[in-house]
Amino acid sequence: MTSRWLWHLSRITRRMWFRASLFSILAVVTALAAIVLAPYIPSDVPTKIGADSVDNILGIIASSMLAVTTFSLSTMVAAYSAATSNVTPRATRLVMEDTTTQNVLATFIGSFLYSLVGIIALSTGAYGSTGRVVLFVVTAGVIVVIVVTLLRWIDHLSRLGRVTETTERVEAAAAEAMRLYRKQPHMGGSPPVAIPGSARPIHVSRIGYVQHLDVGALSDIAERGKGRIFVQATPGAFVTPVDPVAFAEGLDVAEQEAEIRGCYTIADVRSFDQDPRFGASVLAEIASRALSPGINDPGTAIDVIGRAVRLLAIAAEPGEPEQEVACPRVHIPPIVIGDLFDDLFTPIARDGAGVVEIGIRLQKAMLILSRLGPPDFAENAARHSRLALQRASRGLTLEHDLAILRELAAQVEVACAGG
Repeated sequence: MTSRWLWHLSRITRRMWFRASLFSILAVVTALAAIVLAPYIPSDVPTKIGADSVDNILGIIASSMLAVTTFSLSTMVAAYSAATSNVTPRATRLVMEDTTTQNVLATFIGSFLYSLVGIIALSTGAYGSTGRVVLFVVTAGVIVVIVVTLLRWIDHLSRLGRVTETTERVEAAAAEAMRLYRKQPHMGGSPPVAIPGSARPIHVSRIGYVQHLDVGALSDIAERGKGRIFVQATPGAFVTPVDPVAFAEGLDVAEQEAEIRGCYTIADVRSFDQDPRFGASVLAEIASRALSPGINDPGTAIDVIGRAVRLLAIAAEPGEPEQEVACPRVHIPPIVIGDLFDDLFTPIARDGAGVVEIGIRLQKAMLILSRLGPPDFAENAARHSRLALQRASRGLTLEHDLAILRELAAQVEVACAGG
């Protein structure tokens, strides 16, 4: 249950320009700090440590960092293009939010600005001989930071934009959203109940996906009006002016309808933050692309099936002890487990129907999921086992392969029946 402004702030901090701006400001402040610290340096120190050489060092840093930054930006663009063409365009945003890449670029840009400001200040004589000492020491520290950053960047470049690396990022984002959902299935609100006939519908004017829902703000509105709000559209839902996103009971909706609409952040695309199903859909999309004739990479699809099992295992974890509901006047429906199964496995079973390795892995995944505990897992595992077998029976031509899948599907049926 994150407020709308905190959510927007978290999105800003993940933008590439944010860290680059912070590092740049820090670089300028650091370069000018030598002017303030100069009076505290003994006058004979500059000649002892050779501080006069700082001019040449700053010139080397300025020229080299500009070239390295340009090279790094071109490498990033190539990585984004590779992620778009080889994985899925929906995963590119996660690659762009990579903290290592952002720190590297911010360090290079900050070092360039630091050296540039230092050169300008030296040319004006603002430092003096003692100020050069401070600049020399700080420059030595900057060189150490640049070397360490370059070594990290070289190691990181070998993985940036690769299929496995990008798939790991999608799984991590989906798993984080799933853990938040598992902790608060109703996002801090109450379970859904029957909507009273007196409740009035709340509509939005924009068409798009719900990226974020500020449940705390909804609760404040309901508390002030001593009413209840029944949420219909949760993060990930596609909303239009036709269908209501919520119903309000006991509230003066004519005055507070705009406030309720303001609790919804609607955009053209979905977000990973509060939407576990989006992460699941992107994982399935990666597998589907890997199974396309142009790529023909069943190994990636098999890898995604394993990640899908791990993701659903989080949803199957035992719930925490019942705690006091933070927003009792707001009723929010949970995610339907069957929808998660559909998001993950339907595209893979459809596009991999003619690949026996995919069919085997799907049946084994359903066998694992059927034993994880919750009854709805067993029901959905049995359902998808049957659907995968039906699709495979139309895609496979060798009876031997079909016999293997039938045997595995029978094991799933026995497990789901409690045998």
